[in-house]
Amino acid sequence: MASSPYSIAERKIDPSRRPAGGMRPDNTPDDNDRVEIGPTNLAYAEWEAAGLECPDLQAMRKFRWERLTQAIVDRDLAGLLMYDPLSIRYATDTTHMQLWAAHNPFRACLLLADGHMVLWEYSGLDYMSGYNPLVKDVRMGGSFFYFATGDRTEEKAALFAGQIDELMRAHAGGNRRLAVDKIQIAGLRALDELGIDVHDGEEVTELTRAIKGPDEIKAMRCAMWACEQSVAAMRETIEPGLTENDVWAELHKENIRRGGEWIETRILSSGQRTNPWFQECGPRIIQNNEIVAFDTDLIGCYGMCSDISRTWFIGDGRPSDEQRRVHSIAHEHIMTNMELLKPGVSFRELTEGGHQLPEEFVAQRYGSKFHGAGLCDEWPSIKYPIDFHERGYGGVLRPGMIMCVEAYMGTVGGADGVKLEDQVLVTETGYENLTYCPFDDLLMS
Repeated sequence: MASSPYSIAERKIDPSRRPAGGMRPDNTPDDNDRVEIGPTNLAYAEWEAAGLECPDLQAMRKFRWERLTQAIVDRDLAGLLMYDPLSIRYATDTTHMQLWAAHNPFRACLLLADGHMVLWEYSGLDYMSGYNPLVKDVRMGGSFFYFATGDRTEEKAALFAGQIDELMRAHAGGNRRLAVDKIQIAGLRALDELGIDVHDGEEVTELTRAIKGPDEIKAMRCAMWACEQSVAAMRETIEPGLTENDVWAELHKENIRRGGEWIETRILSSGQRTNPWFQECGPRIIQNNEIVAFDTDLIGCYGMCSDISRTWFIGDGRPSDEQRRVHSIAHEHIMTNMELLKPGVSFRELTEGGHQLPEEFVAQRYGSKFHGAGLCDEWPSIKYPIDFHERGYGGVLRPGMIMCVEAYMGTVGGADGVKLEDQVLVTETGYENLTYCPFDDLLMS
């Protein structure tokens, strides 16, 4: 899109101002008391030492807003109503109790076809988004989940739908087509009663978020580096005698120290608990000469997802021949499949091409062969051939997509299993592996 005419005459907070502390490397005010969350000095220092360039957050926000507005226009929609906290983050680059919002939908964002953006915030706290002038209006009354509204849910939903109707008429004329990603039943019924034609908002947000702009890619490189420093700290800590929880806590701590945000799962296991996969970390004590496997599922700096997996041998001995064999197959699987990533390749080609799972690992195969990543695991999800008929779908790779390439190898009833995953950028000519975290030397030998 071209530059928009919908600028605010008087900004609540002007991001171009030069505070006493100057500007941070990501073009945000260096204000020690600011509302806006972000990386810490530790992260900035590590990125500088690694030669990484920080994103320009003002440019990134504008890119996302323009891209999402254009997606609305392209679909002849009046607007897009979002409740998904990560899509709200994409549209506004604002956060507020993200995990709580994931199961208590108290925030909503409406982006209209003319670029006008309204945020329904907890208690109408407009200062929570004051640093982003693209948010034109902050209101309250967007929540009608039962805890908040009880037996007044339908009443509150109708009042909210009335606001949506008012905004659509003011900014989209007679267009009654509204995309909605997630909404409570009462809210959907209230929109229907007003004659609003509801369409699938997840299709809009997922496809829009899939292509990363230049500053989003910089943000992802920085977030990945911070995640890997956190993983390195976890690797230095781990030793026999610690619990799985002890080790996982290091990843949380180091992520937060750098300005990261949360971790979506607890998938770290040791010894026999690595097979079958998806057992979450607990009080089990790691024994000498066992393997530990994990999947970060980490939401790091700038809200970017860093999703990598490694399997380590822990102890003073040597891995067994079987452990090295299984790790070798998993490593070959993701390295071979990574070579498929380039613009124009269809999802069906990704499913059918590359390294084929040996029969012994098919029964406990991982749910995805590839999947997208951005503010979390995102579209697309590429399945194995055996699953394509039931769960596969179409599409092609495009430059700017970020894909995770992963594998789990574990035989039914086997002693343990191996999980590996790298995160990769699809470029104009092929791919760039964004992952530098080393594989375990002993298991690779």
